[in-house]
Amino acid sequence: MSIQKNWINFLYNSATGSKKLRTLLTPVGLLIFGTFVSVFVLAAIYCDNILSLPKLSLGIWSEIVSVLFSLFGLFYIIWSITHFLKVKGTPVPLNPPPKLVCVGPYAYTRNPMLTGVFSLFFGIGFWIGSLSLILIFTPIFILLNTLELKIIEEPELEKRLGEEYMIYKKRTPMFIPRI
Repeated sequence: MSIQKNWINFLYNSATGSKKLRTLLTPVGLLIFGTFVSVFVLAAIYCDNILSLPKLSLGIWSEIVSVLFSLFGLFYIIWSITHFLKVKGTPVPLNPPPKLVCVGPYAYTRNPMLTGVFSLFFGIGFWIGSLSLILIFTPIFILLNTLELKIIEEPELEKRLGEEYMIYKKRTPMFIPRI
């Protein structure tokens, strides 16, 4: 069996397993994701220093853009998490909601938490003036998350939620809401 199938089965078994196991695994998942996010930001700062990249400075516009991206990102993350918590789930794929959530921000995108995280990355990039975070590391982070969603999380959701998820997936964009 492939690594992909093993990982999908692990997520599926965790998501459908005992509440006690899911509760124990939740902090582990948060720690892993938090570390992943932190590594990207720190790597960007290191890259800026190593390559002696100039600080991005658009004057007051850097601050305005930073605040707008960051506030949008935080709002979208918090709005998303509250909808998961309402149905007794968490953002961690090891302890997801027991049913499909397609209200609130999930009515507009399938992954609003990640949309918020991406926006927050851009906000942090403008705040610290990091060219590599804005132009290199955030796009790579988006690419890696998209691949992980397509290869691991979405197949697990299809397996666990079936036709209901397939219909939702067809009508709802992954990250960027339709206008």
